[in-house]
Amino acid sequence: MTEAEDRKPRSDEARYDPEITSEFAIPRGLDVPKGDDSETTSEFAVPQGLQTLQPSTAEPEGSAFSPPSTYSAEHAPAAFTPATGVPLVSLVKDAPWQDRMRTMLRMPVTERPAPEPVQRLEEGGPAVPRVLDLTLRIGELLLAGGEGAEDVEAAMFAVCRSYGLDRCEPNVTFTLLSISHQPSLVEDPVTASRTVRRRGTDYTRLAAVFRLVDDLSDPETHVSLEEAYRRLAEIRRNRHPYPGWALTLASGLLAGAASVLVGGDVVVFVAAAVGAMLGDRLAWLCAGRGLPEFYQFTVAAMPPAAIGVALTLAHVNVNGSAVITGGLFALLPGRALVAGVQDGLTGFYITASARLLEVMYFFVGIVVGVLIVLYFGVKIGGELNPDAAPVISNRPLIQIAASMLLSLTFAILLQQERSTVLWVTLNGGVAWSVYGAMRYVGDISPVASTAVAAGLVGLFGQLLSRYRFASALPYTTAAIGPLLPGSATYFGLLSMAQNDVDKGLVSLAKAASLAMAIAIGVHLGSEISRLFLRVGSAGKRRAAKRTRGF
Repeated sequence: MTEAEDRKPRSDEARYDPEITSEFAIPRGLDVPKGDDSETTSEFAVPQGLQTLQPSTAEPEGSAFSPPSTYSAEHAPAAFTPATGVPLVSLVKDAPWQDRMRTMLRMPVTERPAPEPVQRLEEGGPAVPRVLDLTLRIGELLLAGGEGAEDVEAAMFAVCRSYGLDRCEPNVTFTLLSISHQPSLVEDPVTASRTVRRRGTDYTRLAAVFRLVDDLSDPETHVSLEEAYRRLAEIRRNRHPYPGWALTLASGLLAGAASVLVGGDVVVFVAAAVGAMLGDRLAWLCAGRGLPEFYQFTVAAMPPAAIGVALTLAHVNVNGSAVITGGLFALLPGRALVAGVQDGLTGFYITASARLLEVMYFFVGIVVGVLIVLYFGVKIGGELNPDAAPVISNRPLIQIAASMLLSLTFAILLQQERSTVLWVTLNGGVAWSVYGAMRYVGDISPVASTAVAAGLVGLFGQLLSRYRFASALPYTTAAIGPLLPGSATYFGLLSMAQNDVDKGLVSLAKAASLAMAIAIGVHLGSEISRLFLRVGSAGKRRAAKRTRGF
Protein backbone atom coordinates (compact mmCIF):
# COMPACT_ATOMS: atom_id res chain seq x y z
CA MET A 1 0.00 0.00 0.00
CA THR A 2 1.28 3.33 -0.96
CA GLU A 3 1.68 6.25 1.43
CA ALA A 4 -1.13 8.20 -0.29
CA GLU A 5 -3.50 5.31 0.11
CA ASP A 6 -2.56 5.06 3.79
CA ARG A 7 -3.74 8.68 4.36
CA LYS A 8 -7.23 7.98 2.97
CA PRO A 9 -10.15 7.93 5.44
CA ARG A 10 -10.87 4.52 6.87
CA SER A 11 -14.25 2.86 7.06
CA ASP A 12 -16.71 3.34 9.99
CA GLU A 13 -15.75 -0.04 11.40
CA ALA A 14 -12.10 0.96 11.53
CA ARG A 15 -12.96 4.35 12.99
CA TYR A 16 -14.74 2.77 15.99
CA ASP A 17 -12.08 0.22 16.62
CA PRO A 18 -10.66 0.85 20.14
CA GLU A 19 -7.28 -0.36 19.02
CA ILE A 20 -6.76 2.66 16.79
CA THR A 21 -8.92 5.38 18.41
CA SER A 22 -8.70 7.41 21.63
CA GLU A 23 -11.13 7.43 24.53
CA PHE A 24 -12.64 10.63 23.14
CA ALA A 25 -13.94 8.86 20.02
CA ILE A 26 -17.72 8.69 19.50
CA PRO A 27 -19.07 5.33 20.72
CA ARG A 28 -20.73 3.02 18.17
CA GLY A 29 -24.49 3.45 18.02
CA LEU A 30 -24.59 7.06 19.31
CA ASP A 31 -26.39 9.49 17.04
CA VAL A 32 -24.46 12.72 16.60
CA PRO A 33 -26.66 15.76 15.82
CA LYS A 34 -26.01 17.27 12.48
CA GLY A 35 -25.46 21.01 12.12
CA ASP A 36 -22.97 23.75 12.86
CA ASP A 37 -23.62 23.94 16.67
CA SER A 38 -20.66 23.25 18.89
CA GLU A 39 -20.63 19.92 20.66
CA THR A 40 -19.17 21.42 23.84
CA THR A 41 -21.19 23.81 26.02
CA SER A 42 -20.67 25.56 29.36
CA GLU A 43 -22.04 24.17 32.60
CA PHE A 44 -24.03 27.40 32.90
CA ALA A 45 -25.95 26.68 29.69
CA VAL A 46 -29.71 26.15 30.03
CA PRO A 47 -30.49 22.43 29.88
CA GLN A 48 -32.65 21.18 27.01
CA GLY A 49 -36.31 21.12 27.92
CA LEU A 50 -36.14 23.80 30.65
CA GLN A 51 -38.48 26.74 30.09
CA THR A 52 -36.82 30.12 30.65
CA LEU A 53 -38.41 33.47 31.47
CA GLN A 54 -39.50 35.62 28.61
CA PRO A 55 -37.39 38.72 27.95
CA SER A 56 -40.23 40.98 29.09
CA THR A 57 -40.30 39.48 32.61
CA ALA A 58 -36.59 38.84 33.11
CA GLU A 59 -34.64 40.99 35.58
CA PRO A 60 -32.25 43.45 34.00
CA GLU A 61 -28.61 42.58 34.27
CA GLY A 62 -26.80 44.68 36.89
CA SER A 63 -23.95 44.64 39.38
CA ALA A 64 -23.79 42.69 42.62
CA PHE A 65 -24.63 45.89 44.53
CA SER A 66 -27.90 46.53 42.67
CA PRO A 67 -31.01 45.92 44.82
CA PRO A 68 -33.16 42.98 43.69
CA SER A 69 -36.52 43.54 42.08
CA THR A 70 -38.30 42.19 45.16
CA TYR A 71 -36.76 44.87 47.41
CA SER A 72 -39.01 47.66 48.64
CA ALA A 73 -37.68 50.61 50.64
CA GLU A 74 -41.05 51.02 52.37
CA HIS A 75 -41.10 47.43 53.61
CA ALA A 76 -37.40 46.92 54.14
CA PRO A 77 -36.31 44.38 56.79
CA ALA A 78 -34.64 45.51 60.02
CA ALA A 79 -31.00 46.40 59.36
CA PHE A 80 -28.05 45.55 61.63
CA THR A 81 -26.88 49.16 61.75
CA PRO A 82 -28.74 51.23 64.37
CA ALA A 83 -31.44 53.57 63.11
CA THR A 84 -29.43 56.58 64.22
CA GLY A 85 -26.48 55.42 62.14
CA VAL A 86 -22.84 55.03 63.12
CA PRO A 87 -21.50 58.05 65.05
CA LEU A 88 -19.25 60.22 62.98
CA VAL A 89 -15.77 60.72 64.37
CA SER A 90 -14.75 64.33 64.05
CA LEU A 91 -11.10 65.33 63.96
CA VAL A 92 -10.37 68.82 65.20
CA LYS A 93 -7.28 70.14 63.47
CA ASP A 94 -6.35 72.38 66.38
CA ALA A 95 -6.32 69.46 68.84
CA PRO A 96 -3.01 68.00 70.03
CA TRP A 97 -1.59 65.38 67.73
CA GLN A 98 -1.89 62.76 70.49
CA ASP A 99 -5.68 63.04 70.46
CA ARG A 100 -5.97 63.09 66.69
CA MET A 101 -3.72 60.09 66.17
CA ARG A 102 -5.33 58.16 69.01
CA THR A 103 -8.76 58.76 67.49
CA MET A 104 -7.67 57.49 64.08
CA LEU A 105 -5.94 54.45 65.56
CA ARG A 106 -9.25 53.45 67.14
CA MET A 107 -10.98 53.66 63.74
CA PRO A 108 -11.00 50.84 61.17
CA VAL A 109 -8.52 51.29 58.33
CA THR A 110 -11.28 51.77 55.75
CA GLU A 111 -12.83 54.64 57.74
CA ARG A 112 -9.67 56.64 58.34
CA PRO A 113 -9.41 59.91 56.44
CA ALA A 114 -6.86 60.13 53.66
CA PRO A 115 -3.50 61.46 54.84
CA GLU A 116 -2.54 65.02 54.13
CA PRO A 117 1.27 65.10 54.18
CA VAL A 118 2.35 67.67 56.74
CA GLN A 119 5.95 67.85 55.62
CA ARG A 120 6.80 69.25 52.18
CA LEU A 121 7.97 66.23 50.25
CA GLU A 122 10.40 66.13 47.38
CA GLU A 123 9.46 64.66 44.04
CA GLY A 124 8.72 60.99 44.50
CA GLY A 125 8.51 61.29 48.29
CA PRO A 126 10.85 59.79 50.88
CA ALA A 127 11.89 56.16 50.85
CA VAL A 128 9.34 54.06 52.69
CA PRO A 129 11.93 51.93 54.57
CA ARG A 130 13.65 55.05 55.91
CA VAL A 131 10.38 56.53 57.17
CA LEU A 132 9.52 53.26 58.87
CA ASP A 133 12.99 53.09 60.42
CA LEU A 134 12.65 56.64 61.78
CA THR A 135 9.24 55.75 63.16
CA LEU A 136 10.58 52.68 64.96
CA ARG A 137 13.51 54.60 66.47
CA ILE A 138 11.17 57.25 67.84
CA GLY A 139 8.86 54.59 69.25
CA GLU A 140 11.81 52.82 70.85
CA LEU A 141 12.85 55.92 72.79
CA LEU A 142 9.29 56.52 73.96
CA LEU A 143 8.69 52.93 75.08
CA ALA A 144 12.07 52.70 76.79
CA GLY A 145 11.30 55.95 78.63
CA GLY A 146 8.16 54.48 80.21
CA GLU A 147 5.47 55.84 77.89
CA GLY A 148 2.21 53.89 77.58
CA ALA A 149 1.72 51.57 74.61
CA GLU A 150 -1.21 53.56 73.19
CA ASP A 151 0.74 56.83 73.28
CA VAL A 152 3.70 55.13 71.60
CA GLU A 153 1.46 53.86 68.80
CA ALA A 154 -0.06 57.33 68.42
CA ALA A 155 3.40 58.88 68.05
CA MET A 156 4.48 56.27 65.48
CA PHE A 157 1.27 56.80 63.53
CA ALA A 158 1.80 60.57 63.57
CA VAL A 159 5.31 60.25 62.12
CA CYS A 160 4.12 58.02 59.28
CA ARG A 161 1.22 60.24 58.33
CA SER A 162 3.41 63.34 58.47
CA TYR A 163 5.41 61.93 55.57
CA GLY A 164 2.31 60.85 53.64
CA LEU A 165 2.32 57.11 54.37
CA ASP A 166 -1.24 55.82 54.51
CA ARG A 167 -2.35 52.32 55.57
CA CYS A 168 0.25 52.12 58.35
CA GLU A 169 -0.39 49.79 61.27
CA PRO A 170 1.96 50.17 64.27
CA ASN A 171 2.07 47.44 66.89
CA VAL A 172 3.64 47.84 70.34
CA THR A 173 4.41 45.14 72.89
CA PHE A 174 6.65 45.21 75.93
CA THR A 175 9.91 44.49 74.09
CA LEU A 176 9.00 44.56 70.38
CA LEU A 177 7.95 47.36 68.06
CA SER A 178 6.71 46.66 64.56
CA ILE A 179 5.02 48.64 61.81
CA SER A 180 3.52 47.60 58.49
CA HIS A 181 2.79 49.81 55.47
CA GLN A 182 0.77 48.64 52.47
CA PRO A 183 0.80 51.19 49.62
CA SER A 184 -2.35 49.77 48.01
CA LEU A 185 -4.52 46.71 48.00
CA VAL A 186 -2.59 45.16 45.11
CA GLU A 187 0.95 45.86 46.36
CA ASP A 188 2.98 43.89 48.87
CA PRO A 189 3.21 45.35 52.39
CA VAL A 190 6.48 46.60 53.85
CA THR A 191 7.08 45.52 57.45
CA ALA A 192 9.85 46.49 59.86
CA SER A 193 10.46 45.76 63.55
CA ARG A 194 12.76 46.80 66.36
CA THR A 195 13.50 45.29 69.77
CA VAL A 196 13.72 47.36 72.97
CA ARG A 197 16.63 45.98 74.97
CA ARG A 198 17.19 48.59 77.66
CA ARG A 199 14.97 50.92 79.64
CA GLY A 200 15.78 54.05 81.55
CA THR A 201 14.16 56.91 83.41
CA ASP A 202 15.12 60.07 81.56
CA TYR A 203 12.07 62.28 81.12
CA THR A 204 14.20 65.02 79.57
CA ARG A 205 14.91 62.74 76.63
CA LEU A 206 11.23 61.77 76.56
CA ALA A 207 10.17 65.42 76.35
CA ALA A 208 12.66 66.03 73.51
CA VAL A 209 11.18 63.14 71.51
CA PHE A 210 7.69 64.56 72.03
CA ARG A 211 8.85 67.94 70.73
CA LEU A 212 10.26 66.24 67.64
CA VAL A 213 6.97 64.44 66.95
CA ASP A 214 5.08 67.69 67.57
CA ASP A 215 7.25 69.50 65.00
CA LEU A 216 6.73 66.70 62.50
CA SER A 217 2.96 66.98 62.98
CA ASP A 218 2.96 70.77 62.64
CA PRO A 219 2.18 71.92 59.07
CA GLU A 220 3.98 75.22 59.68
CA THR A 221 7.28 73.56 60.68
CA HIS A 222 9.25 71.89 57.92
CA VAL A 223 11.42 69.00 59.13
CA SER A 224 13.01 66.93 56.41
CA LEU A 225 13.80 63.28 56.92
CA GLU A 226 17.52 63.99 57.26
CA GLU A 227 16.82 66.76 59.79
CA ALA A 228 14.62 64.39 61.81
CA TYR A 229 17.42 61.82 61.88
CA ARG A 230 19.91 64.47 63.01
CA ARG A 231 17.66 65.65 65.85
CA LEU A 232 17.04 62.08 66.92
CA ALA A 233 20.79 61.43 67.08
CA GLU A 234 21.24 64.54 69.24
CA ILE A 235 18.50 63.33 71.59
CA ARG A 236 20.28 60.01 72.00
CA ARG A 237 23.63 61.70 72.72
CA ASN A 238 22.25 64.18 75.25
CA ARG A 239 23.67 63.88 78.75
CA HIS A 240 21.42 63.60 81.76
CA PRO A 241 20.51 66.99 83.27
CA TYR A 242 21.58 65.97 86.79
CA PRO A 243 24.91 64.44 87.85
CA GLY A 244 25.24 61.22 89.82
CA TRP A 245 25.82 62.88 93.19
CA ALA A 246 22.61 64.91 92.74
CA LEU A 247 20.65 61.71 92.13
CA THR A 248 22.09 60.10 95.25
CA LEU A 249 21.28 63.17 97.34
CA ALA A 250 17.77 63.28 95.87
CA SER A 251 17.27 59.63 96.81
CA GLY A 252 18.22 60.39 100.42
CA LEU A 253 15.97 63.46 100.63
CA LEU A 254 13.09 61.46 99.16
CA ALA A 255 13.45 58.78 101.83
CA GLY A 256 13.71 61.43 104.57
CA ALA A 257 10.58 63.21 103.36
CA ALA A 258 8.70 59.89 103.20
CA SER A 259 9.71 59.09 106.78
CA VAL A 260 8.27 62.43 107.91
CA LEU A 261 5.00 61.56 106.17
CA VAL A 262 4.64 58.50 108.41
CA GLY A 263 5.42 60.27 111.67
CA GLY A 264 9.21 60.64 111.75
CA ASP A 265 11.19 63.48 113.31
CA VAL A 266 14.56 65.03 112.47
CA VAL A 267 16.57 62.02 113.62
CA VAL A 268 14.39 59.70 111.60
CA PHE A 269 14.75 62.02 108.60
CA VAL A 270 18.56 61.83 108.75
CA ALA A 271 18.63 58.07 109.36
CA ALA A 272 16.28 57.34 106.45
CA ALA A 273 18.26 59.64 104.16
CA VAL A 274 21.56 57.94 105.02
CA GLY A 275 20.08 54.48 104.51
CA ALA A 276 18.57 55.40 101.15
CA MET A 277 21.84 56.95 99.91
CA LEU A 278 23.78 53.83 100.92
CA GLY A 279 21.26 51.67 99.14
CA ASP A 280 21.47 53.84 96.03
CA ARG A 281 25.25 53.56 95.88
CA LEU A 282 25.13 49.80 96.36
CA ALA A 283 22.56 49.52 93.57
CA TRP A 284 24.80 51.56 91.25
CA LEU A 285 27.71 49.27 92.12
CA CYS A 286 25.65 46.18 91.28
CA ALA A 287 24.50 47.78 88.03
CA GLY A 288 28.11 48.46 87.07
CA ARG A 289 28.90 44.79 87.63
CA GLY A 290 26.10 43.76 85.30
CA LEU A 291 23.70 42.28 87.87
CA PRO A 292 20.01 42.20 86.90
CA GLU A 293 17.63 44.76 88.36
CA PHE A 294 16.07 42.19 90.68
CA TYR A 295 19.30 41.96 92.70
CA GLN A 296 19.78 45.71 92.52
CA PHE A 297 16.43 46.24 94.25
CA THR A 298 17.27 43.54 96.80
CA VAL A 299 20.58 45.18 97.70
CA ALA A 300 19.12 48.70 97.74
CA ALA A 301 16.41 47.66 100.23
CA MET A 302 18.88 46.32 102.81
CA PRO A 303 20.62 49.49 104.16
CA PRO A 304 17.42 51.36 105.23
CA ALA A 305 16.12 48.23 106.94
CA ALA A 306 19.49 47.62 108.61
CA ILE A 307 19.65 51.20 109.97
CA GLY A 308 16.09 50.93 111.30
CA VAL A 309 16.88 47.64 113.06
CA ALA A 310 20.18 49.03 114.41
CA LEU A 311 18.45 52.05 115.96
CA THR A 312 15.94 49.74 117.60
CA LEU A 313 18.65 47.48 118.98
CA ALA A 314 20.53 50.52 120.31
CA HIS A 315 17.35 51.56 122.19
CA VAL A 316 17.42 54.97 120.56
CA ASN A 317 14.15 56.79 121.10
CA VAL A 318 13.23 56.95 117.41
CA ASN A 319 10.58 55.33 115.25
CA GLY A 320 12.55 52.60 113.48
CA SER A 321 9.53 51.66 111.40
CA ALA A 322 9.44 55.17 109.92
CA VAL A 323 13.09 54.82 108.87
CA ILE A 324 12.44 51.58 107.02
CA THR A 325 9.23 52.87 105.48
CA GLY A 326 11.00 55.97 104.18
CA GLY A 327 13.68 53.83 102.57
CA LEU A 328 11.04 51.75 100.78
CA PHE A 329 9.44 54.82 99.22
CA ALA A 330 12.49 55.42 97.04
CA LEU A 331 12.29 51.87 95.67
CA LEU A 332 8.59 51.28 95.01
CA PRO A 333 8.08 50.99 91.20
CA GLY A 334 5.22 53.45 90.91
CA ARG A 335 6.07 54.49 87.35
CA ALA A 336 5.97 50.92 85.98
CA LEU A 337 2.78 50.18 87.92
CA VAL A 338 0.90 53.17 86.49
CA ALA A 339 2.07 52.36 82.96
CA GLY A 340 1.05 48.70 83.33
CA VAL A 341 -2.45 49.47 84.55
CA GLN A 342 -2.86 52.15 81.87
CA ASP A 343 -1.95 49.64 79.14
CA GLY A 344 -4.47 47.18 80.53
CA LEU A 345 -7.25 49.77 80.64
CA THR A 346 -6.59 50.80 77.04
CA GLY A 347 -6.65 47.23 75.69
CA PHE A 348 -2.92 46.40 75.44
CA TYR A 349 -3.18 43.29 77.58
CA ILE A 350 0.10 41.63 76.56
CA THR A 351 2.12 44.75 77.35
CA ALA A 352 0.16 45.31 80.55
CA SER A 353 0.82 41.75 81.72
CA ALA A 354 4.53 42.12 81.02
CA ARG A 355 4.75 45.45 82.88
CA LEU A 356 2.85 44.14 85.89
CA LEU A 357 5.06 41.05 85.93
CA GLU A 358 8.07 43.35 85.97
CA VAL A 359 6.54 45.26 88.90
CA MET A 360 6.01 41.98 90.73
CA TYR A 361 9.65 40.98 90.28
CA PHE A 362 10.84 44.35 91.57
CA PHE A 363 8.50 44.09 94.52
CA VAL A 364 9.71 40.57 95.31
CA GLY A 365 13.28 41.87 95.22
CA ILE A 366 12.38 44.57 97.77
CA VAL A 367 10.59 41.96 99.89
CA VAL A 368 13.59 39.65 99.88
CA GLY A 369 16.02 42.41 100.86
CA VAL A 370 13.86 43.75 103.70
CA LEU A 371 12.85 40.32 104.99
CA ILE A 372 16.46 39.17 105.24
CA VAL A 373 17.35 42.13 107.43
CA LEU A 374 14.15 42.00 109.49
CA TYR A 375 14.48 38.26 110.07
CA PHE A 376 17.97 38.53 111.52
CA GLY A 377 16.99 41.68 113.39
CA VAL A 378 14.11 39.89 115.11
CA LYS A 379 16.32 36.88 115.84
CA ILE A 380 18.94 38.98 117.66
CA GLY A 381 16.35 40.77 119.79
CA GLY A 382 15.08 43.67 117.73
CA GLU A 383 11.67 44.76 119.04
CA LEU A 384 9.77 45.98 116.01
CA ASN A 385 6.02 46.25 116.56
CA PRO A 386 3.91 45.62 113.46
CA ASP A 387 0.87 47.09 115.27
CA ALA A 388 2.47 50.50 115.66
CA ALA A 389 0.36 52.50 113.23
CA PRO A 390 2.00 55.69 111.98
CA VAL A 391 0.61 59.00 113.21
CA ILE A 392 0.41 61.45 110.30
CA SER A 393 -2.68 63.54 110.97
CA ASN A 394 -1.46 65.92 113.66
CA ARG A 395 1.04 67.88 111.54
CA PRO A 396 -0.72 68.86 108.30
CA LEU A 397 1.60 71.71 107.31
CA ILE A 398 4.72 69.62 107.88
CA GLN A 399 3.16 66.74 105.97
CA ILE A 400 2.30 68.95 103.00
CA ALA A 401 5.84 70.34 102.93
CA ALA A 402 7.25 66.82 103.12
CA SER A 403 5.01 65.66 100.28
CA MET A 404 6.18 68.53 98.08
CA LEU A 405 9.82 67.73 98.90
CA LEU A 406 9.15 64.09 98.04
CA SER A 407 7.68 65.03 94.65
CA LEU A 408 10.58 67.41 93.98
CA THR A 409 13.24 64.79 94.66
CA PHE A 410 11.28 62.15 92.76
CA ALA A 411 11.26 64.45 89.72
CA ILE A 412 15.04 64.78 89.95
CA LEU A 413 15.43 61.00 90.09
CA LEU A 414 13.32 60.75 86.95
CA GLN A 415 15.67 63.20 85.17
CA GLN A 416 12.91 65.68 84.40
CA GLU A 417 13.44 69.05 82.80
CA ARG A 418 13.94 71.87 85.26
CA SER A 419 10.92 73.70 83.84
CA THR A 420 8.62 70.87 84.89
CA VAL A 421 9.94 70.33 88.41
CA LEU A 422 7.98 73.22 89.94
CA TRP A 423 4.69 72.10 88.39
CA VAL A 424 5.02 68.50 89.53
CA THR A 425 6.00 69.66 93.02
CA LEU A 426 2.81 71.68 93.30
CA ASN A 427 0.82 68.79 91.89
CA GLY A 428 2.22 66.48 94.57
CA GLY A 429 1.31 68.96 97.33
CA VAL A 430 -2.26 69.18 96.03
CA ALA A 431 -2.52 65.38 95.89
CA TRP A 432 -1.46 64.98 99.53
CA SER A 433 -3.73 67.82 100.67
CA VAL A 434 -6.75 66.15 99.06
CA TYR A 435 -5.79 62.78 100.47
CA GLY A 436 -5.27 64.13 103.98
CA ALA A 437 -8.54 66.08 103.93
CA MET A 438 -10.53 63.05 102.83
CA ARG A 439 -8.76 60.49 104.99
CA TYR A 440 -8.24 62.26 108.30
CA VAL A 441 -10.84 65.02 108.25
CA GLY A 442 -13.61 63.29 106.32
CA ASP A 443 -12.75 59.81 107.71
CA ILE A 444 -13.07 58.22 104.26
CA SER A 445 -11.41 54.89 103.45
CA PRO A 446 -7.75 55.11 102.39
CA VAL A 447 -8.41 53.39 99.06
CA ALA A 448 -11.12 55.86 98.04
CA SER A 449 -9.06 58.83 99.24
CA THR A 450 -6.04 57.61 97.30
CA ALA A 451 -8.09 57.08 94.14
CA VAL A 452 -9.57 60.61 94.25
CA ALA A 453 -6.20 62.23 94.93
CA ALA A 454 -4.58 60.23 92.12
CA GLY A 455 -7.44 61.22 89.81
CA LEU A 456 -6.69 64.89 90.43
CA VAL A 457 -3.02 64.20 89.73
CA GLY A 458 -3.93 62.65 86.37
CA LEU A 459 -6.34 65.49 85.55
CA PHE A 460 -3.87 68.27 86.31
CA GLY A 461 -1.05 66.39 84.62
CA GLN A 462 -3.08 65.99 81.44
CA LEU A 463 -4.01 69.67 81.44
CA LEU A 464 -0.38 70.72 81.87
CA SER A 465 0.75 68.36 79.13
CA ARG A 466 -1.88 69.75 76.74
CA TYR A 467 -0.83 73.30 77.55
CA ARG A 468 2.80 72.48 76.77
CA PHE A 469 2.07 69.88 74.03
CA ALA A 470 4.21 67.30 75.82
CA SER A 471 3.90 63.95 77.55
CA ALA A 472 1.83 63.74 80.73
CA LEU A 473 4.31 61.45 82.50
CA PRO A 474 6.62 64.24 83.82
CA TYR A 475 3.60 65.91 85.45
CA THR A 476 2.03 62.82 87.01
CA THR A 477 4.65 60.20 87.92
CA ALA A 478 6.51 62.21 90.55
CA ALA A 479 3.28 63.70 91.92
CA ILE A 480 1.95 60.28 92.97
CA GLY A 481 5.05 59.66 95.09
CA PRO A 482 3.44 60.76 98.39
CA LEU A 483 0.53 58.37 97.76
CA LEU A 484 2.61 55.20 97.32
CA PRO A 485 1.81 52.50 99.93
CA GLY A 486 5.15 52.39 101.69
CA SER A 487 3.88 51.91 105.25
CA ALA A 488 1.42 49.15 104.32
CA THR A 489 4.19 47.34 102.48
CA TYR A 490 6.60 47.58 105.41
CA PHE A 491 4.15 46.44 108.09
CA GLY A 492 3.13 43.50 105.91
CA LEU A 493 6.76 42.43 105.57
CA LEU A 494 7.36 42.90 109.30
CA SER A 495 4.40 40.69 110.18
CA MET A 496 5.66 37.98 107.87
CA ALA A 497 9.14 38.22 109.41
CA GLN A 498 7.55 37.64 112.83
CA ASN A 499 5.71 34.50 111.56
CA ASP A 500 2.34 36.23 111.40
CA VAL A 501 1.77 35.35 107.76
CA ASP A 502 -1.99 35.94 107.71
CA LYS A 503 -1.68 39.46 109.04
CA GLY A 504 1.20 40.16 106.69
CA LEU A 505 -0.78 39.03 103.67
CA VAL A 506 -3.68 41.26 104.70
CA SER A 507 -1.37 44.27 104.92
CA LEU A 508 0.25 43.44 101.56
CA ALA A 509 -3.21 43.09 100.00
CA LYS A 510 -4.00 46.57 101.31
CA ALA A 511 -0.81 47.87 99.72
CA ALA A 512 -1.78 46.27 96.41
CA SER A 513 -5.25 47.84 96.62
CA LEU A 514 -3.72 51.28 97.21
CA ALA A 515 -1.35 50.80 94.29
CA MET A 516 -4.20 49.84 91.96
CA ALA A 517 -6.24 52.82 93.20
CA ILE A 518 -3.33 55.11 92.29
CA ALA A 519 -2.93 53.67 88.80
CA ILE A 520 -6.65 53.64 87.99
CA GLY A 521 -7.14 57.12 89.44
CA VAL A 522 -4.34 58.63 87.35
CA HIS A 523 -5.66 57.07 84.16
CA LEU A 524 -9.27 58.02 84.91
CA GLY A 525 -8.29 61.62 85.59
CA SER A 526 -6.54 61.88 82.23
CA GLU A 527 -9.52 60.31 80.44
CA ILE A 528 -11.93 62.75 82.10
CA SER A 529 -9.91 65.66 80.75
CA ARG A 530 -10.25 64.25 77.22
CA LEU A 531 -13.96 63.47 77.46
CA PHE A 532 -15.39 66.59 79.06
CA LEU A 533 -12.92 69.42 78.53
CA ARG A 534 -13.30 71.05 75.13
CA VAL A 535 -9.97 72.86 75.24
CA GLY A 536 -7.64 70.99 72.94
CA SER A 537 -10.03 68.05 72.66
CA ALA A 538 -10.44 65.89 69.61
CA GLY A 539 -14.19 65.69 69.93
CA LYS A 540 -16.36 62.87 71.13
CA ARG A 541 -14.61 59.67 70.18
CA ARG A 542 -16.12 56.31 69.46
CA ALA A 543 -15.30 53.35 71.66
CA ALA A 544 -13.62 50.26 70.35
CA LYS A 545 -15.99 47.86 68.59
CA ARG A 546 -15.29 45.03 71.00
CA THR A 547 -16.84 47.09 73.81
CA ARG A 548 -20.10 47.83 71.96
CA GLY A 549 -21.74 44.48 72.67
CA PHE A 550 -21.76 43.26 69.04
